Amino acid sequence: MTATTFSPELLLYSKTHNPSPPAHLGSRYRRVGGFLPEAGSTIVCHVEKASRTQTVLIEAREKYLAMPEAEQFLFTPISSLHMTLFEGIIETRRRQDYWPRDLSLDTPIDDMTELLAARLEGFSMAEPFKIAVVDAQPSGLLVDGATEQDRKIMRAWRDALADLLGYRQPNHMDYKFHITFAYPIERLEDEALPRWQAMLDGVAEDIRREAAVFEMTPPAFCVFEDMNHFHELLIFEFDT
Repeated sequence: MTATTFSPELLLYSKTHNPSPPAHLGSRYRRVGGFLPEAGSTIVCHVEKASRTQTVLIEAREKYLAMPEAEQFLFTPISSLHMTLFEGIIETRRRQDYWPRDLSLDTPIDDMTELLAARLEGFSMAEPFKIAVVDAQPSGLLVDGATEQDRKIMRAWRDALADLLGYRQPNHMDYKFHITFAYPIERLEDEALPRWQAMLDGVAEDIRREAAVFEMTPPAFCVFEDMNHFHELLIFEFDT
């Protein structure tokens, strides 16, 4: 297998093709010891507990854990599996474009939670949406709306939330939805790439066959202290 057959997503985790340190290493998590405190809030859909989807994703996650290089990744708990619909604010990212325009960048996180929750109270969108896997990458799954209409609805949610909360991150228009399994601690050597590509292709194929449409909870405003748990404060109701 030659390098040209590797997916762009896999090459981002290659030492040769992307030698820079992982983006969140040292701020979100450490090489030894797990996740670091990094409080914030966000809007996510969790994987439905005890669902067929959760079973399929656990099986996929096990294939990641079985790879010889699994120790080069820090895995998130199964209970935290979710898809971020709209990126919230976070302690380590107090910068313009990542923070409501009318609120001070030094506002304490607990105060921000109250202020954002107040803005979101009563928020709803007309239509629900369904998601499906797009591809697998070393950190987890790329996902998107199951149909073109679902994709339009998800983007409409993001636009509405941006308008309501008062900020649009730089990647707002081309944000890639995902479900994280793990964060990279160390990038992959070239000799590992073929087996990772084979594993990722197999995982994506298995998921498409066994869970064509994911069973997810409705979007919810959540708070977190680190990447281990996302506590739902406010669940959004659909207008239908």
